[in-house]
Amino acid sequence: MNNTSSLFITDPFHNLNPEKDTTILWMQEIAAMGGEVLQCEIQDLFYSDGLVQAKIGRVINPLDQPLVIELLKTTRGLKSIDYVYMRKDPPVDNNYMNALHLLSQAETEGANIMNRPSALQKFNEKILALRFSQWMPDTQVISTEEDFKGFKKKHSSIILKPLDGMGGESIYKFEELDAQALSIFKALTNNHLTMVMVQNFVPEIYEGDYRILIIHGKPFPIALARIPQGDSFKGNLAAGGKGVARELNVQQREVADEVGAFLLKEGVSFAGIDMIGNYLTEINITSPTGARQILNQTQQNPMQEFLQALK
Repeated sequence: MNNTSSLFITDPFHNLNPEKDTTILWMQEIAAMGGEVLQCEIQDLFYSDGLVQAKIGRVINPLDQPLVIELLKTTRGLKSIDYVYMRKDPPVDNNYMNALHLLSQAETEGANIMNRPSALQKFNEKILALRFSQWMPDTQVISTEEDFKGFKKKHSSIILKPLDGMGGESIYKFEELDAQALSIFKALTNNHLTMVMVQNFVPEIYEGDYRILIIHGKPFPIALARIPQGDSFKGNLAAGGKGVARELNVQQREVADEVGAFLLKEGVSFAGIDMIGNYLTEINITSPTGARQILNQTQQNPMQEFLQALK
C-alpha cells in the first residue's frame, strides 16, 4: 500500500468509533503500510466536467487518538485515487442508491471501487441469503397477516424482521400472535404493503450469532460470536450483545466458502455472513464490521490480510 491513495466513503467522520469501527482499523492499516487515507460522505460525491469527483478530506494520521481530519476539503476525480471503499452504513435509501449510480459511472471512467457498486445495487442483504436457502432456517418473505399467521402455525417461536434493518433494529420474537404481535406486524409492513422476513427461531442464538468475515472470497479463520446478554435474544453488538472471537467450525467453513466464491464473482471483496448454529441468516455486503474485536482478542488482523492481498 506504500504511496497509494485510499478513499473511504463513510458516515460523518465524528460518528466513527475508533475503539470498535472496522473502517477506522482499515484506515490505520493503510497508514501503517505507508498509504494516503482520504474520506468523504455520499453528499460529497458529484459529477462535473465529464468526471465523477468528490470533495475529500485527508485523515492526517489514523494512528493518532483522537483521529484528526483536514476539514478543508479538496476536489479529486475518483479515477485518480487508487482504491475507493464504499463504507456508508445503511439505510439503503434513495441517497445511498444515487451514490451507487455515481460510483458505477466512476467505474466506467476507470475508478477502482470496493465493494462493486453494481453488487450493492443488485442485492438486498437479507434476500441475498435466500440464494443459499439450503443453509438457512425456515424462511418466508411476506406482507399479509394471513401468511404471518400461517407461518406461526408451523413453529412455536418465530422471528420477524424488516428487509432493510441493521444492528438488530426492529427485530421481534413471538411465542404467540396476540393483538400486540399483529399490531407490530401491521406497522412493520406499512399496513401490509411492505414485505418483511419471518424465520423460525433458532435457540442456538444464545451460544452466539457468528459474524464470519469473507475476504476476497475466503473466510477469515476467526469469527466473532455475538452473544445475547440478559433477557435479550439479540446478539448484535449494537443491541447489547457481547462479542467473543472463536475459530470457525467445519460447517461454518463450508457455508462461508460457498458464499464467498459467489460473492467474489459478483465483485464483493469484503463481506460478513451471519450464522446461528449451522444456519445462515444474512449476508452483509454494505459495511460489515467485527474486525476490530477479532484483532483485539486474538492479535489476528482481518484488515491486514485484506490489504496484503491487494499488493
